[in-house]
Amino acid sequence: MAPSTQQLLKDALQLPDQQRAELVVELLDSLPSAEPGQERSDAQWLAEIERRARAAQAGAAGVSWEAARTEVLDRLPKR
Repeated sequence: MAPSTQQLLKDALQLPDQQRAELVVELLDSLPSAEPGQERSDAQWLAEIERRARAAQAGAAGVSWEAARTEVLDRLPKR
């Protein structure tokens, strides 16, 4: 991560929870759409969220933050 990006992250982490959440939404909205054929409608996302919530409430094992983060970073284009 570039030094300027590291400083931006450091500053962002100092924001109150609500402002950090709003920043995340704006950043995610700024990213390009998924690969063709990978887009999901709002209804599909809601169905997926509900499925995952039911699984979590039933005690299904989830994915650790470290594993999820690694998977997401591996999907990003390498610079």
